[in-house]
Amino acid sequence: MKNFDVIIIGGSYAGLSASMALGRSLRNVLIIDSGKPCNRQTPYSHNFITHDGSTPKEISDLAKEQVLKYETVQFHEGEVVKMIKNATEYTVTTANSEEFYAKKLIIAAGIKDVMPDIPGFSECWGISILHCPYCHGYEVRNKKTGILSNGDIAFDFSKLVFNLTKDLTLFTNGKSGFILDQTDQLERNKIEITEDNIAEVQHENGQIQKIVFENSREVSLEALYAKIPFKQNINTEDLALELTEQGFIKVDAMHKTNIPGVFACGDNVTMMRSVANAVAQGNFTGAVVNRELAEEEF
Repeated sequence: MKNFDVIIIGGSYAGLSASMALGRSLRNVLIIDSGKPCNRQTPYSHNFITHDGSTPKEISDLAKEQVLKYETVQFHEGEVVKMIKNATEYTVTTANSEEFYAKKLIIAAGIKDVMPDIPGFSECWGISILHCPYCHGYEVRNKKTGILSNGDIAFDFSKLVFNLTKDLTLFTNGKSGFILDQTDQLERNKIEITEDNIAEVQHENGQIQKIVFENSREVSLEALYAKIPFKQNINTEDLALELTEQGFIKVDAMHKTNIPGVFACGDNVTMMRSVANAVAQGNFTGAVVNRELAEEEF
């Protein structure tokens, strides 16, 4: 079968959740997934009730097993390389030149983190170099912690992390971008600002040990939060999808993009990156897409 009611690009939490809502509504659905979730290196997932402490793979494997029990839902392993809008449908092409067709698209392909050119950083990402205090902060509470960021983002982020540990250092990896009032508040809370350029992150099997600077100075750490750039996993230019200033796919309250019939949910639309949020967004988007199909068919 090549023709579907809905093609979901991305088969992780948001995509699987959307497919369950659609499968239970008897919609013919194809999930296309490349098998490269952004949290594949993360050992444990937290802050998702009923699954707190499970591995990301355990959650997604169970979700996939449950979703595929619905006979109208299919799963295809592949990488989407092209999306085309036709008169009445969409054509989706994979890297193996396979073509599939659908009335509606849900983009739930997530994002790809762009690692800084710092030896040891990528090996620790998701393990002891963290993106989210809600997902991992409890596990490193009261430990010697750092934040790798600068300017307003770093200042605001430090407020969240300071609630979890008072042994906190800000690494700006170059000249500080804080205004005087921000610097005064950080100093008042005894948060050190280090402007030295980072040369290396030393670790053991992804567990950070210390940061080594270009001037050979070293700082021991047990955890490091980092705000790093990202890019979309799919080529948004194919359909001329509008992006936000931060680089997320722009959607309205119904998770509709600027292109009729194309929806998006999960990490590619929001900075709130968590399993729980992705599942909630996927469930909602699946219901919205089913409602739109029902309106058109009635």
